[in-house]
Amino acid sequence: MNRSSIRLVICLFIILVVSNSCKQNNNPQTTTSVQNAEWWKEAIVYQIYPRSFKDSDGDGVGDLKGIIEKLDYIKSLGVTAVWLNPIYSSPNADNGYDVSDYRGIMEEFGTMDDFDALLAGLHERDIKLVLDIVVNHSSDEHEWFKQSRSSRDNPYRDYYHWWPAEKGEPPYRYSLFDPKGDAWQYDSLTNAYYLHYFAKQQPDLNWSNPKVRQEVYDILRFWADKGVDGFRLDAFQFAAKDTTYPEFPDGFEKDFIQYYAMQDGLHDYLKEMNQEVFSKYDVMSVAEGAGRNFDDAHKLVDRDRKELNMAYAFEGVDIPKYEGYELATMKEVFSKWDKEFNKDGWLSIFLANHDQARMVSRWGNDSEAYRSASAKLLNTFILSMRGTPYCYYGDELGMTNIDFDTITQYQDIAAINGYQKALSEGEDMDLFMKKLNFGSRDNGRTPMQWDNSENAGFTLGTPWLPVNPNYIDINVQKENSNPGSVLNHFRELTTLRKQNPVLVYGSYELFAPEHPSIYAYTRTLGDKTLLTLLNFSKESSDISLEVGWAKSPIIINNYNDLQIIDDSIKMKPFQAVILNIN
Repeated sequence: MNRSSIRLVICLFIILVVSNSCKQNNNPQTTTSVQNAEWWKEAIVYQIYPRSFKDSDGDGVGDLKGIIEKLDYIKSLGVTAVWLNPIYSSPNADNGYDVSDYRGIMEEFGTMDDFDALLAGLHERDIKLVLDIVVNHSSDEHEWFKQSRSSRDNPYRDYYHWWPAEKGEPPYRYSLFDPKGDAWQYDSLTNAYYLHYFAKQQPDLNWSNPKVRQEVYDILRFWADKGVDGFRLDAFQFAAKDTTYPEFPDGFEKDFIQYYAMQDGLHDYLKEMNQEVFSKYDVMSVAEGAGRNFDDAHKLVDRDRKELNMAYAFEGVDIPKYEGYELATMKEVFSKWDKEFNKDGWLSIFLANHDQARMVSRWGNDSEAYRSASAKLLNTFILSMRGTPYCYYGDELGMTNIDFDTITQYQDIAAINGYQKALSEGEDMDLFMKKLNFGSRDNGRTPMQWDNSENAGFTLGTPWLPVNPNYIDINVQKENSNPGSVLNHFRELTTLRKQNPVLVYGSYELFAPEHPSIYAYTRTLGDKTLLTLLNFSKESSDISLEVGWAKSPIIINNYNDLQIIDDSIKMKPFQAVILNIN
């Protein structure tokens, strides 16, 4: 090698060292030590309801090949994990949450080869896959239950909860989905009742039976061996039952969680599940629900418990009602959960999922004037809070509730059976329908709005659930080409979160807690502090800041400008801003 070549190599080496040094000095993650860092804490989860995402074969039902068609779109969002609602074989009494074969793929959704292709496609794009696991109950068409109900001495009898009719009526238990509210279903074949906390087609599994537990662990290993990256345990806080069936006081069904959740034995089951499955794989684990109180939640997710990774608590998402909600309540609830888990355990952050109506219709304002701004504001909240963010399909567009006129338009078993129960109890049905129109789960399950063609580009057939008529204006194609759209703002937010570990691991502190319309908080990690300002109002609103804060660099803004007056900021309706104050 001649002298010129040697000098060139040395120069390139120096440039490389200096460049890396600069990158490190500008990256807070390299200057701040983060204890207990985990990929699932840094994940940005995108929830897909498969029936409603993309139909590839024209039968009106979304499927796995449809998701595969849209993998590049999912990648473009900046999300790092996908959570799929159940895709297993099912008669669909509860849209897949009644599983008849845990190792099979629902025929409407495709085949196992399709699943393998989907998993490979996600992994090629550095996106992880989380599956819903429904093992509080199965379908009544599962082979286990068919065997269980065939005779009292069948080996599978104790896979479920049975009450012999000769003992008289079983102690009353409330069912969330039953039109009569009765969780015991009489079965004449063996003259006995079986227990179902949800629909009668969803008999509860008997987790006190070790054989049931081993069956479930084998199922989890089956999917983990395929390369699945995580599991959400649906309704699992109800899996343990008090099989002495004590008498509950009148009205107990109004406090369902208190009497049904976190019963004795549940933590033993989770520790065993962790030891036999989760500890053997690099997988994320989360249970639907966080129990009755903070102590319950900590026992589920604290690191030394060796049970689950994170809590998926509902107190926050349950705040909006038909009558509205108070911002003060939102601040209080999210702040107390963060405070409780600021040292140990980990939370999920979400405002919507498949069991809720649309986020912007519940939390924001879905009118033409404010839908875009308030959708951006809500996404800013989710992606700037501590905890693993869960973003529901369509919320990156600002999709809204659909307006159904009659009960015949609803597909959801909870809505249909709830209507029958309200009717039989003489409720005000006009008011019931208004509340259902606001809060029904079907609102959050309408087909994804891809473009302005027929059926929003979701299907060439008849969609299983009607497409929201506003797809002409709210769709991926239109928002893709608009730099100021909800979609492109969402992409900016995911990029911001991935580039700033302070938004993942930083401490959270509420600012101006008494402000009536602005939710403000700081996120701090090491020497870096960001300030998030969210105006939850259709009116402009002022907020006074600490000296110098107002003139800090703007990290993200859902408007094109920010009005600063000395050390105050005048925020526009539903304006959302993040400032780098240090």
